[in-house]
Amino acid sequence: MTTPSIRVLVVGCGNMGASHASAYQTLDGFDICGIVSTGNSKHILNEKLGGGYPLFSDYATALAETKPDAVCISTYPDTHESFALMALEQGCHVFIEKPLADTVEGAERVVAAARKADKKVVVGYILRVHPSWERFVSEAQQLGKPLVMRMNLNQQSHGQMWTVHRNLMKSLSPIVDCGVHYIDVMCQMTRSKPVQVTAIGARLTDDIPADNYNYGQLQIRFEDGSVGWYEAGWGPMMSETAFFVKDVIGPKGCVSIVAKNAGNTGQSDNVDAHTKTESLRVHRADLTADDQFTQPDTWIDMHDEPDHQELCNREQRYFRRAIQENLDLTDHLQDAVNSLRIAFACDESVRTGQVVRL
Repeated sequence: MTTPSIRVLVVGCGNMGASHASAYQTLDGFDICGIVSTGNSKHILNEKLGGGYPLFSDYATALAETKPDAVCISTYPDTHESFALMALEQGCHVFIEKPLADTVEGAERVVAAARKADKKVVVGYILRVHPSWERFVSEAQQLGKPLVMRMNLNQQSHGQMWTVHRNLMKSLSPIVDCGVHYIDVMCQMTRSKPVQVTAIGARLTDDIPADNYNYGQLQIRFEDGSVGWYEAGWGPMMSETAFFVKDVIGPKGCVSIVAKNAGNTGQSDNVDAHTKTESLRVHRADLTADDQFTQPDTWIDMHDEPDHQELCNREQRYFRRAIQENLDLTDHLQDAVNSLRIAFACDESVRTGQVVRL
């Protein structure tokens, strides 16, 4: 017996929304029943997909008219909670780009609504479906405890990407919007409870709201003694020196992402480069009797890793599995809420100048 296709309403047609729409069009088991955006992007996406899809400027109207089985939400974060709740109230499954909401309380309301409606909500943590990042996490877990985790992703944005970043900063700071990815990775690496955060931030432009900042760095202390920092800055003024750092150190050695191409000058504003690993360098700390290293560093080649579109395809395969196989997403959603809670605690530390205990 053939499983019926999942009729999905695509909401938001920017970089991520367009990639998810392409996945729905190419993967078995999905049918796009409508495309929603407030501007011209829906027409551009519709043409890219070959045309013929119903187009809507109003989300509520699209929900009522298309009656989808699922909704893909790739809009700005300040709409995530309300759009997800509307979809769940209508009995739809939801794929939603990170963050789940623009407040912790909002994220918890979405999780509660999903439980009440008995529908699946999958959050777009793209690094979780990336085989190279999965290897990076597993290598880090072999380094002993405590871990020292050093990560950043600064973006020298201009043109359309600077417009996107300015719009994002109407509701969130860079260390919240991007930070949830890397906080989630740190929690996977340590498998330990975060207990304390501190953070700093700076407003480097008048092009963003007066109460926000476009550069930030957060520090997390874990219960097992592990520590981590993450740095994110957006804007035309950002430096491209050491903007791509992914490095983990433990008692037994270290593992680093060495992305020679993705980490080059001129790549910080390239979305395709943000998930690239290219190669992992693994260093062992073992010494001989005369304090020389017992083995040379190991290079793990990741050049056959999936591109950005294939990662989006993998996310949508997981979404399809979650629906068709009735996967238990309790841990998935709890991790999404927890990473958001930590990110907002870091945001609070920036604004108050105080240590925040979790």
